[in-house]
Amino acid sequence: MKVLIANRGEIAIRVMRTCREMGLTTVAVYSDCDRGAPHVGYADEAYRLGPNEAVASYLRIEGLIDVARMAGADAVHPGYGFLAENPDFARACAEAGLIFIGPPADVIALMGSKTAARQAAIRAGVPVVPGTEAALGLDVTDEAIARMADEVVGYPLLVKAVAGGGGKGMRAVPSPRELPSAIRAARSEAGSAFGNSAIYLERQLERPRHIEIQLLGDRHGTVLSFTERECSIQRRHQKVVEESPSVAVSLALRAEMAACAAAVARTVGYTSAGTIEFLLDAGGRFYFLEMNTRLQVEHPITEMVTGVDLVEWQIRIARGERLTLDPARLLTPRGHAIECRVYAEDPDSGFLPSPGLVTGLRTPSGPGVRDDGGVAPGYAVPVYYDSLISKLVVWGEDRPRAIARMARALSEYEVLGVKTTIPFFQWLLRQPEFHEGRFDTTYLDRLLIERGDRSFAEIGEPAEEVAVVAVALHAYLRAAAGVTVAGRTGSRGAWRQAALGEGLRTS
Repeated sequence: MKVLIANRGEIAIRVMRTCREMGLTTVAVYSDCDRGAPHVGYADEAYRLGPNEAVASYLRIEGLIDVARMAGADAVHPGYGFLAENPDFARACAEAGLIFIGPPADVIALMGSKTAARQAAIRAGVPVVPGTEAALGLDVTDEAIARMADEVVGYPLLVKAVAGGGGKGMRAVPSPRELPSAIRAARSEAGSAFGNSAIYLERQLERPRHIEIQLLGDRHGTVLSFTERECSIQRRHQKVVEESPSVAVSLALRAEMAACAAAVARTVGYTSAGTIEFLLDAGGRFYFLEMNTRLQVEHPITEMVTGVDLVEWQIRIARGERLTLDPARLLTPRGHAIECRVYAEDPDSGFLPSPGLVTGLRTPSGPGVRDDGGVAPGYAVPVYYDSLISKLVVWGEDRPRAIARMARALSEYEVLGVKTTIPFFQWLLRQPEFHEGRFDTTYLDRLLIERGDRSFAEIGEPAEEVAVVAVALHAYLRAAAGVTVAGRTGSRGAWRQAALGEGLRTS
C-alpha cells in the first residue's frame, strides 16, 4: 500500500513514521519553499505541487489528485489543517479510486457546519450550549438577529462562524450595544477565512473549561471513546497547551462525557479518528461544542496515556478492519501527558510569526519525552503557512512529574535563527494556577494582560545560569579531589556552542 500524505511539516513526518512501521510506502508533496523541508527527505517519494502560496499548492485538490495518480498511490492521508476537513477533497479522492484515510465526505460536510453539528448532538440526546439552531446568512437582518439574541440566547453571547474553527469568525458580545459591530466583524472574517459568512449565536458560558473526547469509529458500527483531553489553556481561542487526563474530570464524569461523544458519532455514522469538544462549567455541567472530523494537533497526549497509535488505527479502519481495542483500557489513562505547541513566533512581540532560517537545533530527549518536529538546521521556516514547528510531549507517572519533565525538556530545547514560544512555556509552567490546575479558557488571556510587556526571554536565563554554575562547581570539586574534568572549563557561550555543535548537523 502506498500512501500520499497531503500535508507538510511535523504532521506529515508523524504520519510517515507510522506508515514506515506498518511497511507502507510514503509519498510527500511540497511547494517551492518546502523543497528542502524535512518531510520531503523523510518520505520514500516526493513530488512538487506548485508555488509557495497554499491556494496554489497544498489547497489545490486537482493537483493533489494528479500527483497521487502519477505516484501510483493507493490512499491519501490529509493530516490536519489544509484540506483535512474539506468534503470536496474526500469526495475527489473517492471518485479517483483513492482510499481517503478519514471519514466519508458527507459526514465531514455535516459536522463541518456548527449548526448542523449542534442539531446532530440534540438528536443524540446530548446537551448543547443555548443558542440559535439555524445558520444566519446574509439574508437575515441585524434586527432579526438582535431579537433572537434577546429572546432565545441571552447575554453575554458569542457570534460564531458556522464554518471553520480556530477562533476565526468569533466575537464576544457582552451587551446588545456591541452586537451590530460583532455581526459585521464575524461575517467579514468568516467570509475571508472560510468562504462562508453565515453565523449563529451561542450563549457565552462564564469561564468554562474546554474538554474533548477522542473517538475511533470503524466501518462495522463500532465507536470507541478515549479518556479526555484538557484543552483550556488557550490564547485568543487557540490552544497552546494540552494535557490528559483533566484534573477537573471525575471517573463518573469521564464515563458520561465519553458516552455522549460516542452517541453523537453513532448518530452521524462516523468512521476514522475524530474528536467531540465540550465546554464544562464550574458546576460540572458539560455541553457539546463541536466535532473535529480529523486527527487533532494534540492527539499525541492521548497516545501517551493509552498506548494506542491513532494514525495506525486510521489506516486500519480505512482498509476496512474492525476495531479490536479494549474499551476499558481507553478510558483508564496510564499516567499523565502534557503537550506544548512550539511555534516560530516571538512572544515578546505579541506572538508575531518569526519566519527565517533555522541555524541550529537541539531537541530534548530522555525518558517520557517525545518531540514531533518538522524543522532541521538549514531549513527556512516560511511565511506562507501556520508557524507550528514542533509538538513537545512528555509523559509522567502523575501530573506533578509530567510538569517537572516538561520543564526539564523545555530547558534542553533550543532553536537558533528564529524566535520561538519556548520562553513563554517556561514562564507558564512556573505559574501557581497551572500547577494547581486552576484555569479555564479565559485564564491565559487574563494572565498575559496582567503580566504586561516584560520579556519572556528573562525567564529562561536563571535555569541556564544555574546549570552553568552547577557544572563549574562540579568541576571545582572534582579538581579538588585530584580528578581532571575535560571540556567543562569554557564560558556559557562555549557550553551552548557545544550543545548545538557538530553532532547535531543534519544538513
